[in-house]
Amino acid sequence: MDSLTLHREMSFPIIKLKIMNVKRIFGALLTVLGIGSLIYAAVIFSTTSNGAHDIKSLIIFGVLGIVFFIAGIGLIKTTKDES
Repeated sequence: MDSLTLHREMSFPIIKLKIMNVKRIFGALLTVLGIGSLIYAAVIFSTTSNGAHDIKSLIIFGVLGIVFFIAGIGLIKTTKDES
């Protein structure tokens, strides 16, 4: 085996490991953003006074929070730990 072939065989597992770590970090980031959005929606809900703008913001932040949270948890769960 020459050095180029050996380098190719050794570099792919490292790249795969880095991609897995990026997926987990992105999943954690999505989860934290989802939790923050849900908390903000709860604050809007507790301080709302029947304003149309407040209800619209509540729906937007609540739906985005649920989507981000579920996507983040799903990404963390489905990413295999290769280390």
